[in-house]
Amino acid sequence: MNILFVADPLESFKIYKDTTFVMMREAQRRGYSISACETQDISWQTGGKVCAQVRHITLTGDKDNWFAPDSKRPDGPEVLAGFDAVLMRKDPPFDSEFFYSTHLLEQAEREGARVFNKPRALRDHPEKLALLEFSQFSGPTLVTRRAADIRRFHAEHKDIILKPLDGMGGMGIFRVTQDGMNLGSIIETLNKDGSQSVMVQKFLPAIAQGDKRVLVIGGKPVPYCLARIPQGGEVRGNLAAGGKGVAQALSARDQEIGNALGPVLAARGLLLAGVDVIGDSVTEINVTSPTCFQEIFDQTGFDVAAMFIDALEAALKG
Repeated sequence: MNILFVADPLESFKIYKDTTFVMMREAQRRGYSISACETQDISWQTGGKVCAQVRHITLTGDKDNWFAPDSKRPDGPEVLAGFDAVLMRKDPPFDSEFFYSTHLLEQAEREGARVFNKPRALRDHPEKLALLEFSQFSGPTLVTRRAADIRRFHAEHKDIILKPLDGMGGMGIFRVTQDGMNLGSIIETLNKDGSQSVMVQKFLPAIAQGDKRVLVIGGKPVPYCLARIPQGGEVRGNLAAGGKGVAQALSARDQEIGNALGPVLAARGLLLAGVDVIGDSVTEINVTSPTCFQEIFDQTGFDVAAMFIDALEAALKG
């Protein structure tokens, strides 16, 4: 099998924690060929098919120089439909260029490419707003551009979290407690005079036990999650914001959430999703480039990458 990974620059990978890297490693272990490109390398021209300027690589096993060119396959333009699978692993943010890339990838699908996660599903499930459909599992949440709505929500719930819809890694997240300190300034910063939407959620004290990343692969929850626990005076558990990742077995509630959301997401072409759970409540559903494979494997021995490639093989046979 030949697999194309659409990802960030290979030189930027931190392979000790990078999920795309362990996907590549498991694929190569099974004898598959690995190629990579960036979203900016994808193009289409009238009369032709969607192509990308592709790098064919092999993994070396060296922690520093971790990949090398595949001497048997020269780099160059390749038709995406010529690969057995195309894995869209571009990290957020979900900006205009990411959006345009999904349209190019969808055209590649019409030409015969098998793309995971499906481009249309990526567009239909923005990571904050995907929660709306599954509100039975969420805590009190508001999405609005109106400052008055946010103030009313704060008056009702007293202790709230505000965040932009296009943030990642904990970027732009604020907590406002009962005294309302700086609420006006935070609203102005996030909604930019009503021009940008904001998500507001009731603060969940269970964040002290971690913001749990529940991975769902091929419609089934991975039996372990990664609880990302805030450190110091932080309210954010995100690893990028300094949170400590602690792998643990799924709770009964985590399992319930994974079993409920998994088949729905898989049926829409989301082979991999990362459901964020605080306490008993879903706070986000990540579909663009979910992570935490390595942290779970390192702490529990459960091989998430193997489960993922198993699911990819099954999807390609379907």
